Parts: sequence; structure tokens; C-alpha cells
Amino acid sequence: MKYINKLASVFFIAALGVMMLTSCEGSELFKVNAPDWLAEMGGEEEEEEEELVGQMEDVYNIGSEDFSSGFFTLGKTYVVPAGAKWQAQFNLTVNPDNMYYKNFYIVLNACTDAATGALGDEFGVIRYDNDPTKNSEWNTVGTEIDRSLVSGNFTNSSPTEGDKRDVDESVQKMNGKITLTVDRTDGGLLIKMTNGVLTKTYTQTTPFPSTGADAPLACRIGIDHSMVSFISTNIDPIGGRTSADDKQPLSMVLKGVPAKVLQGTDIETVLSGVTADVTFDELPAPVTVKAEDLQFEVIPNITDLGTKTLVAAYGKTFKGASADKPIIAHASFSVVDKLYTCIGKTDNTSGFREETTENFKVAAGQTYVNHFTNYTNGVENWNNFIITLTKADGTEYCFVRADNWGLGDSYWDGCQSCDWDWNNFKTILNGAKVTTYITNHGDGTADVKAVVVGSDGNTYTQNYKGLKNIDPADFYFNLSMEKAHLEFDYVIGAEDNTSGFRAVATPNVKIASGETYVDRFINNGDGVANWNNFIITLTKADGTEYCFVRADNWGLGNSYWEGCQSCDYNWEIFATIMDGAKVTTYITNNGDGTADIKAVVVGGDGKTYTQNYKGLNNIDPDDFYYNLSMEKAHLVFE
Repeated sequence: MKYINKLASVFFIAALGVMMLTSCEGSELFKVNAPDWLAEMGGEEEEEEEELVGQMEDVYNIGSEDFSSGFFTLGKTYVVPAGAKWQAQFNLTVNPDNMYYKNFYIVLNACTDAATGALGDEFGVIRYDNDPTKNSEWNTVGTEIDRSLVSGNFTNSSPTEGDKRDVDESVQKMNGKITLTVDRTDGGLLIKMTNGVLTKTYTQTTPFPSTGADAPLACRIGIDHSMVSFISTNIDPIGGRTSADDKQPLSMVLKGVPAKVLQGTDIETVLSGVTADVTFDELPAPVTVKAEDLQFEVIPNITDLGTKTLVAAYGKTFKGASADKPIIAHASFSVVDKLYTCIGKTDNTSGFREETTENFKVAAGQTYVNHFTNYTNGVENWNNFIITLTKADGTEYCFVRADNWGLGDSYWDGCQSCDWDWNNFKTILNGAKVTTYITNHGDGTADVKAVVVGSDGNTYTQNYKGLKNIDPADFYFNLSMEKAHLEFDYVIGAEDNTSGFRAVATPNVKIASGETYVDRFINNGDGVANWNNFIITLTKADGTEYCFVRADNWGLGNSYWEGCQSCDYNWEIFATIMDGAKVTTYITNNGDGTADIKAVVVGGDGKTYTQNYKGLNNIDPDDFYYNLSMEKAHLVFE
């Protein structure tokens, strides 16, 4: 990766391309032909090679050569009609870390349009390794795949104890030229995958799928931190076959460019998560290229505040040779002096409710959560945060203050309480971390709660309960202040998106039976993998987990498996639109042993997406908590 100080004109770009092509001479990013591993497999009896009919050249890679491409990195779609047989060959190179599952698999989907390859339900996945105790094949919808119909000559010799329980040196025998057969000629389904030494078959004589055995079947090959180099196929894939001839780059799109960069951040940190999707001539799917294979410039500079343009250049062919002409892409980001928002003048001179947040709607039965840091001029007790309850048209129910006082028709018969240290109140509220909970009970009353970690390190709780005369169908709130300012700077996860899986989390929040809690934050992912975004964990008070669910529509845990997940994400650009996405989550304790989770996401593309996990079961409604975390991301709470 190179950072260019100045880019004066289009002519400079051309000169840059020439310089880059020269520097890349002889490099090779992708290998089309993997080594012949079978020659090294002495002592194994090889099977007779299956006869291949009608093979056509189809040469492309699935996964990067450095094994960095994660699970569900998929190749082209091959549609196999009822009564047909698909045969393909490809070279498999497994990961040298010898994890048994890092090989290849076939994903089986219903196909709703054979001409376009439009996918319907995913029936399941069959992986090359063969161990029924380690989920080597699984169903996604229904029970289409019968694991008892799998056979193979794998030794399944991996250890079962300790941190290396998934490591098995024998996985290196999976390397080599794979012949894959998907045979639907007899009305059932035969899948055979072999490299001549290790063979796995799935043989089903009954109709597959049971829901429509006459319908076309969509097949895709995927990898998990391994690499597949496709060679040939007897069925044309959707988008067409790829020639073995080298291919020129046509265009590219930058991914992982941060929306905001803190002033003073060095360029290497800014570019650390950037990749590019490069489209090559004749290749139907783009190839992901890492930052070190790109050259960059920031216009006008990286030092001053303001909007910047990141320009990237790439000058390699598909096989890593010098391209005829470099391609250029650009993206915008902002250099800011803080990564969070603020209301109120930072010198604490703003008048009574002079600045406010937007109005947030709280539906009946919901509790809305907000996080901020309160700063005060320290002169009067009321020079702090204010919460105003209102209707959509601006008609106020009441407002309540940090110093345990309020005003309005809905306020007077309520019950206020707090455990403030009044002797030091003005001091401990300056720099205090505040979490507010605004509840619409749905019965004409509302509660306001503030949990405050003061500058003295102690935690205080303030309550306004039973605020009355609330229209549960028309209930909003906003935050403001007087002679103070509020900074929405509550962040979890390292801002360079290096925090590991659930390494940092919010405190556990209890949700009572029948209630829904609402949280709102900006999700900043590294743009590399779909799962490098927010995570919601459901748990008991003692830390026993029900399950966790991720932004990319997947989860894990006893409460997860029988739930129903859905979303309308644009998966082609998902990792990109989640960086800087505004997320509102709704976590519901249904009170009947089940829970629901909903996320409404305003993506970086400006479109709104909805994700649901419904009917998460085995929940104790009297012992139900949640927290928010992430992987390779950070969350900024609004």
C-alpha cells in the first residue's frame, strides 16, 4: 500500500499507473492452478477417476490466496434442472492451519428462475469433510438433507480435547483436483465429491427436494479460509463461463472507507480496513483486493478538518500481471475533531432548552434508552440535562430536570425520587455518564429513569414514576439542557475496529415480562466481513446466555435455533452500507417464554432495512437481560 502526497491532474494518474505497473511486474495475486497434491499422497489407494462428459473451461478463483476469505465466500451459481447431471472440476487448497472445516462445501438452494439463477429457500449445505459429530452437513430450511445418507472414507482423526480439538493434520489429504458430481437423473439426489483419495457421497433415492423435485436446483461452491481454483463445468453458470486467458481490470468500488476520521489519525490507520471490489473482463463476479495492492491519495489532505476524497488506483490483471491501463476509484470521508455529536454550546452558555435533540417516539409498552455525558457550568443545580415529554405536534406533557424537579400537567401527580449526594451534586454531574430510560406503559402513564455514573465514580439513580395524562399512541421525548452541554460520546469497541468478538459490551439491561427496550446507535464496521458489526446477546442475571444474534442474520445458542429470522438487506453491498449505519434495536420479552429482536437500519446508502429474529424460545420471562457488543466494529450511541 502506498500513499501519494499529491495528485495534480489526470496526467499524473496516467504516470502513476505506469509507475505502478512497473513496480508490480512479476507479482501474482491469484493462482489459477493449485499444486498437484495427489502426487505427494503416497500409500493411499486412488479411486478410478469418474468419466467426465461435456466439460467446458471455467477458470476463476473462490477465496484469496492468503486464505483470508471467510465463511460463505461463494462462487458462481450453477442451475441443475430435474433429470440432469452437473459435473465440475476444481483445485482445492486447504488452509495450512489444519482446521478440519476449512475446505469447501456445496450450498443447495431452490431456484425460482433458472434463466437468472434467482435463489429461493436454502435447503442446506454439505461440506467436504465427513464427521457427523462436527456439523459437516446441515439443513437450513426443513429436513431435506438426511445425514444418514452420507458416506465416505475419511478417517475423522481430529483430537477431541483442548484448544486444538478442531486441528487435524490429515486435512491436507483433501488438497488436489476435486471432481464434483450433482446427479438428479434418477429423481433423487446423488452428490459425490472426491480428489481420487478422499471421497464423500450423499445418496438419496427419494425425491429431492420434497417440496418440488421437478424444480431446478441452484448449486454454489463456497470456501472457509481456503481456496478453490475452478477448472471446468458441463453446465454454464449464471453470468457465463470464464476463460483461462488473463483478464484486464475494468472498474472497482472501494469498501471499508470510514465515514469519519478523527483529526490526527495517520493515513495507515485510515486505510487499514479499506478493500476494493475489482471487476475484471469476462469475470461475472468482482474480486476483493486488499489495501496493500492499491495506491492512494487523500485530496486535499488528511490533516485539516472537512470533507475529503480518497482516490485509489489499481493496475494488475486477474493473474497479477501488469494491466494495460490502471483503474481509478474514489470515496468520500470526513476529518472531524470528535466522533460524536453534541447539543449545547461547549462553554455551557446555552439557555433553557435552547438546543434539543430530535423527538424520539416511544410506542406503548416500550422503553427507549439513551446514553450521553453531561457537562455543566456548575453554578446552579438545574444547569444540567432536561427531558421533555411531548406529542408529535409539539404539545408538551411535561419536562423533568436532573435536579429532581419538573413542570407540566403530566408532572404534578407523579412520584420523583433520587439518591443524589446533594452536597456535591454540581460537581459530580460535570462529566457524569448518564443513561436514561423513558417508558410508555400504554395505560396513560409514563416513567423516566436516569442512571448516572458521577465524576466521583459512584452510581446514582433518579426516577420520575407515574407521569400521567399520556396519550400512549402519541408519545415522544427529547433531550436538552440549560447552561450545560450533552455529548453523545458513549462508544463501545476500539474506534479502529480491532476489537475481537464480543470483547466489549454494554452493561446488562433487564427487560420485564411484556416490555420492549429500544436502543439507538451508529454502527461502524470494518467492511471486511458481514459479521463485523453489532451483536445482541440475551442472557440471565447470572450470565447464563440464552443466545446471541448478529447483524448479518445469524446467531447461536439454545434459544436461537427454533426462532425465525428474516431481513431485507442488500447482501451485495451489506458490509459497505453497515459502516456508518444508523441502527435502532427493539428487544421484546413476550412474557410467554419467547423473545423478539428487531433492528431498523438506515444504511450508508440512505435506504432503510429491517431485520427480525422472532420467537427466540426457552426464555425465563422473570430473568431476562440483554447487552450490545460487536466484532471488528465500534458502536457510537446517540
